[in-house]
Amino acid sequence: MIGRFLFWHLVHLILGILFLFPTKVSAVIILYGKSGKIDYNLKTGTFNVSESAKQLLLKGFSQAEYQKKMFGSKDYKVITYSKKTIHDGFGNGFKHVFLLKRAGLPTMQQIFYTYSGKNYFIISVVLNGVDLSINHMVPLNGNLIDREYADLPTSLFVPFDNDTFIAYNTIPLTANIANPSAEVTALYHNQSRKGFVIGSIEHGNWKTGVITAMDNTKKIIVQAICGFTDENITRDKIPHGYLKGNSVSSSKVFFGAFDDWRLGMETYAKLNRISEPPIAFKWNKATPVGWNSWGAMQEKITLEKANQVTDFFADSLKSFRSGGVAYIDLDSYWDNLLNGGLTGDYSRLKAFADHAKSKGLKPGIYWAPFVDWGFAGGGNRKAEGTAYTFAEMWTKVGHGYYDIDGARALDPTHPGTQQRFASVIKKFRECGFEMIKIDFLGHAAIESDHFYDPKITTGMQAYKTGMEFLLKQLDSKMMVYAAISPNLASGRYVHVRRIACDAFKSIKDTEYTLNSVSNGWWQTYLYDYIDADHVVFSDQSDGENKARFLSAIVTGTCITGDDFSLQGKWTGTAKRLLNNTDILKVLEDGKAFVPVEGNRGKSASPLFVKLVGNVKYLAVFNYSDEAKVFNIDFSRMGLKINATYKTENLVNQKTADLKNNQMLSLAGKDAAIFKITLKP
Repeated sequence: MIGRFLFWHLVHLILGILFLFPTKVSAVIILYGKSGKIDYNLKTGTFNVSESAKQLLLKGFSQAEYQKKMFGSKDYKVITYSKKTIHDGFGNGFKHVFLLKRAGLPTMQQIFYTYSGKNYFIISVVLNGVDLSINHMVPLNGNLIDREYADLPTSLFVPFDNDTFIAYNTIPLTANIANPSAEVTALYHNQSRKGFVIGSIEHGNWKTGVITAMDNTKKIIVQAICGFTDENITRDKIPHGYLKGNSVSSSKVFFGAFDDWRLGMETYAKLNRISEPPIAFKWNKATPVGWNSWGAMQEKITLEKANQVTDFFADSLKSFRSGGVAYIDLDSYWDNLLNGGLTGDYSRLKAFADHAKSKGLKPGIYWAPFVDWGFAGGGNRKAEGTAYTFAEMWTKVGHGYYDIDGARALDPTHPGTQQRFASVIKKFRECGFEMIKIDFLGHAAIESDHFYDPKITTGMQAYKTGMEFLLKQLDSKMMVYAAISPNLASGRYVHVRRIACDAFKSIKDTEYTLNSVSNGWWQTYLYDYIDADHVVFSDQSDGENKARFLSAIVTGTCITGDDFSLQGKWTGTAKRLLNNTDILKVLEDGKAFVPVEGNRGKSASPLFVKLVGNVKYLAVFNYSDEAKVFNIDFSRMGLKINATYKTENLVNQKTADLKNNQMLSLAGKDAAIFKITLKP
């Protein structure tokens, strides 16, 4: 690797020497990966990207908005180039800087980052001037060159968060169709799996939108826009906030072409983890499993019922553990156990926590720190644990405030907001809770006309401020689980994140959850764990119960949600499924399964696989009401076509041989999971 690095260093040195003769040089060639090349035209401020002889991007350029006018790298007359070696979390590489100057415009820097052996590059834009105020920057704009013509390319929509039952979507890109996606997108062909991945790897200042579109000439356009807001995606009702100063930088944007778009998405997730390392304490314990009260008990929480659930886990679900541990988590309405409100008597909550610990279980609690549920009662109410009223703490948006999900957003930078949840979390710690589920975090990322802290000017800056303050209060004493929250920006603040919005017991709930896994499984490399949330059995059919349970296993953790203080069909189902140690063993590595098929619109892949050592697990789901036959195509699953494998159905422990193109029949609303031993 060192030899290859020195070779590329020599190549770039020669190119740099050639550049000393500007009258003879009109282009700079930047090499990356095995055969990647960025060909930058110094006369036009544009660049082309290729790998070997294949063109990937044509007429690439960068843009920004300044004083209400758009301008771009193509508008500059003087462009110079410099580079330097770098060594960072991504590896050994080069930072290539194009400096663009023109009278009347801020100085622009287009910066490319390339790394030895990495088949991708990263691009950002920096504007320099005096007292700049910028809320729109486009590091990457250009024409993607589709490498296949046999079928339409699929454009992936990634939601900004997991609120309002929003779903991932895969959209066939046809003439005059545009698909805006939050932070990242993939443009791929499902059969060959070849495709592009483009996305932001920084989330501390900007919301980024990645738009793929096809015009009426079938030209594919891609734009990565820092400062992207859309009420249907980012939830914002006003434009993005302005970044100010003498130097304003965009987010870094990742660009890569891959033979398998799924590998591209996983690479992207891993780079996010490097770019914005976790602030939450390092998790070195087992994969979390447990129970959450919102699945069925909801507002009916009492101390007696919570203790009865604890006893059920201790007595009837003894095998439902991971590393010997399970969490018992009280969701919203835990304040039923308080006397005197949030500043009152927490003794019954402590009694619950103590009882859970006495049974060998870990107690968990819930909090939505950035919302006011009682705003309909007026703003003059005193915020608990503070000297402020709620009206002072509400996030200001236009001529009013920001409401969604029946709650009003609180300014994360306001001392009242911070004092309020600091006082509550102090009580949680005193009670001995070891897990906290935090919810409605998207309210903290909303754009505002102005925040209490004048240094904070964008929603993502406010989110960062609020989450960092929250972690300081937790003081590494609790596992942190995020429910409704931004997909990408939450990675550094929590250990576990729910992959979708609320899902409960039906096959449609399972399909909804697995839509998010089919298109967002790659977040397993951004978080310690992703989760399907409350898995409810209730009185559904055995097949639906099995599918709901396996949807959690495929996601990588398992938090169940029935009311086990009561007897019903669900208690028998739980004893049968949740004590299955062969299936629970699949959770040990904590990683999500990979979808076998993409391009399912708002539905989900029916097949998922996960490789663990010498074993490949296969999960199969039938989302329809009728029985269905599935073709087990080894070429799609990474198995040897001519081999015969020993398999075990982990639900019923039956063993059988498995061959390529074998047909598997599943009843309607059903699922199965198989352990495939890779030694034929």
